[in-house]
Amino acid sequence: MFRRFQISYIKDPVLIKVISLSLILFFIFLSDAILSYWVPNFLDMTLVDTTKVGLVLGFSSVIGLLADLVIPQLIRGVTVRKLVFLSILASFVFSFTLLTSTWAPFILILLTSMAVWGIYYELLGFAQQQFVADATPLRFHSAAWGILGVFKSLSYFLGPILASGFLDMGERVPLYAALFFALISFLILTLHKGGHDRPLDIDMSQVNIFREIEHWRVLFVHVWPVLIMSLMMGVIDATFWTVGPILSEKLASESWLGSMFVSIYVLPSLFMGFVVAKWGVYKGKKKMAEKFLLLSGILFTLLTIGESIVWQSVIVFIASSASAVSYPLIDGVYSDITSRMGRERKHLIGLSNSTVSIAYIFGPPLSGFISQFFGNEQTFVVLGISLALISGVLLFVTPKKLLLPQEEISEWKD
Repeated sequence: MFRRFQISYIKDPVLIKVISLSLILFFIFLSDAILSYWVPNFLDMTLVDTTKVGLVLGFSSVIGLLADLVIPQLIRGVTVRKLVFLSILASFVFSFTLLTSTWAPFILILLTSMAVWGIYYELLGFAQQQFVADATPLRFHSAAWGILGVFKSLSYFLGPILASGFLDMGERVPLYAALFFALISFLILTLHKGGHDRPLDIDMSQVNIFREIEHWRVLFVHVWPVLIMSLMMGVIDATFWTVGPILSEKLASESWLGSMFVSIYVLPSLFMGFVVAKWGVYKGKKKMAEKFLLLSGILFTLLTIGESIVWQSVIVFIASSASAVSYPLIDGVYSDITSRMGRERKHLIGLSNSTVSIAYIFGPPLSGFISQFFGNEQTFVVLGISLALISGVLLFVTPKKLLLPQEEISEWKD
């Protein structure tokens, strides 16, 4: 009986689709992870000012936020397969423009690269959302996101390690490697024909940017605690992918462990989701998330107590593990709220997604500014203090239940 179950599970067409898309995304994200490590180091050498580095990186998220509002108006009838293809194409353009900037580091070329980066990442987001929503049954949604998430986390764990090694071989080698991995994702997509051809169905007449912003304003008044937590977690991530690669290269000259600084930060996301799932938290998710963010902030403040790379790596791992616990808890809170919103849940999904873009608009310049005046290591201490203070305040002011204006929401006609 077990053997029959195992064979049918392996041959499950839904699982095959999820695994095939996961492989495609793995190589796209691996390419992106390598570039995410390379870009801050290149900008740091080119601009010689971490504040400017942060501003240039933040530009990609400005474009990404605009793309969130514009893309739905442009992709009616486009299949998931075509969205992934456009993402890979944008990845090639991103890599080629970055390669051009190594010979001609003009600010216009750099900003063009960042703009393409922002668009390409949003295209991938739309592709994943559409795939899970339409190509997998409701009972398989969580499992699909779990599988996609593991592949993505693995790529961002391996990417910085590979990028650091490629940098030792030459300045442009990481770019060639990123192009190679993007090519692999394109080949897998080509070989898996017809696997992701479900078209998007977006009603163009319903798109109204100003009305959407008004809906966001109404929702923010009622769900602001969870949005602030999302924003803080986004700032943590933005800081690690802005200052982290620069610090990692500095530490790599002292020890091989230093080259894994960013990867150590990513590592807990590979397994903490499973740990939280095993806990089976059904109530008090908001408070628990705030407590773990508070713990994470306190741990980050201890980063520079010891100068040992081993000490710093251990602190980053433990602090990141604490913040990684908060991710599935916050996702669970969002799911609880969206389940009460019926067909209007799309507005909360858009609002929650926008917090990531906003975090990446302000996070890189802010962390770059702090690094410019206090140093790379102290940036994480300042981050930890801010995270601890905000989380501590949220613990006292967050209401037990986030109530929605159901009557007002019921009147929304889009």
